[in-house]
Amino acid sequence: MKPRNKFEKAVLVQSGKLRPLTKAQLSWAFRECVSHFAHRLPKGRTTCMDCGHQWVMRKATDHCVCPKCHAKLEVKNTLVRKIQQKAYFTLLEKCGEYQTLRMFLLVVEMEKGCRAAPYALEIGQYWWNADGKQTLVAIQRILGRYLDTFSFASPMTIRGDNGVYRHIATFDTCPRYSVIDTLKRNGFRSDLQDIEPAKLIPALLTDPKVETLLKAGQYDLLRYCLHSSTRLDDYWPSVKICLRNGYTITDGSMWCDTIDLLRRMGKDTHSPKYVCPADLKAEHDKLVEQRNRKEERERLVLRRKEAAQYEKDYLLQKGKFFGIVITDGMLNVRVLESVAEIAEEGTLMHHCVYANAYYRKENSLILSATIGNKRIETVEVDLKKLCVVQSRGVCNQNTEYHDRIIDLVNSNMNLIRQRISA
Repeated sequence: MKPRNKFEKAVLVQSGKLRPLTKAQLSWAFRECVSHFAHRLPKGRTTCMDCGHQWVMRKATDHCVCPKCHAKLEVKNTLVRKIQQKAYFTLLEKCGEYQTLRMFLLVVEMEKGCRAAPYALEIGQYWWNADGKQTLVAIQRILGRYLDTFSFASPMTIRGDNGVYRHIATFDTCPRYSVIDTLKRNGFRSDLQDIEPAKLIPALLTDPKVETLLKAGQYDLLRYCLHSSTRLDDYWPSVKICLRNGYTITDGSMWCDTIDLLRRMGKDTHSPKYVCPADLKAEHDKLVEQRNRKEERERLVLRRKEAAQYEKDYLLQKGKFFGIVITDGMLNVRVLESVAEIAEEGTLMHHCVYANAYYRKENSLILSATIGNKRIETVEVDLKKLCVVQSRGVCNQNTEYHDRIIDLVNSNMNLIRQRISA
C-alpha cells in the first residue's frame, strides 16, 4: 500500500535506515523464546541440541545441564534427530524522532551432533511519533491455513493494521531497547511491568492519566485498564483519592469491581475509607455479600407482587392442608400457606420451588422444614401417591437432616390423608 500522507512517507524512509538484528539480540531470542532439549538414547548417550556436545547420562532424568555450554535442557528420550522450532519476539528501538516496535519470527534448526542454527525474519514494525500517531510497516500477509501466513519475498511497506500483527506484537520483548525522549519524559522506564509495549506506548503518548499512573507506580491498575475494555475515566476521581493518600492498588481488577459495588450500594466513592481499604479482598467480598442481600430483597419484593394474582387459586387448591405441622421435638415441618411464602422460600433457599410454579401443580404440596427460625429443607409431597417426592436444602443440596426429614414426613402422612378425606 502506498503511503498516503507526510507521516507515512517519512516513516517509510526511516524504515530503510533501521539496523539489522545484532548477534546479542539474536542470542537473547534463542535463549529465551524457544525450548532447549537434550537428546538421550536408551543406553544413556546424551546430546545437547544447542551446541552438539555428547556425554553419557546413566540415570534418566527430566532435566539436565549441558557440561559444555551450561544450558538448562529438557531431556527427550527419542530417536528423532532433527527439530525445528519457531517463535515470535519483538524489539523496541528509536529511529530518529520515531519510536518503533519491530516484530521478528525466530526459526531454530536443531540436529543431533550439530550446533543449533537460529535465524530471524522481520515481519513488521509499528511506528509512533511523539504525538502518538501510529502506522504499520510490514511484509504482506497472505491467505493460508493459518492466520500468520506471510509472503517473505514481499517488500516492507505501509500495511493496514489487523489482529494478526497486533497479536504478534504481544510476544516477548528484548530487555535491551531504546526509546524516544518523549516516552522517557512521560515515565517510561526499563521495566515494562508485564504491560504490552504496543498498548503502553500509544497510551503513554496520548493520555496524561496513563502517565500519572506510571509515574505513581500504580502498575497493576494500569495493566488491567490497558489489557481490558475498562475505561480509566470512569474510575479517575477514585484513583485521585488513592494517589492523594499514598494508597497502592495491588489488584486492578478487584479494585475496579469494588468501586462498581460501592456505586451500586450508594456508598461515597470519594471517601478514602471506602476506596483505600487496608484489606481489598475482604472489603470486596463484604460488598459482594451486601449486594447479593440487596438483590435478594428486591427479587423477593417483585415475587411477592407477582404472587398476589395466584393466591386465590392456591387457597382453593391447598387451603384444606393449612395448619398441618409435623414435629419430632427439634425439626418442624409445616405446609406453606400462601404463594408469597413459597416465593420467599425459593428466594432464601436459592432453588426453583417458586420459579417452576410448584404452587400451581394440582397434586403437589409444599412444606418447609425448619429448626427454630432457620430453614433447613423444602419438601414436596405427591398428593396422589402420598409420599415425599423430593426434599432440597440451600442451592438444592442435601443437608445432614435430609433422611430424617423424609422419614418424619412419610411417617406422619396420615395427617395429610385425613385432610384429603375430610
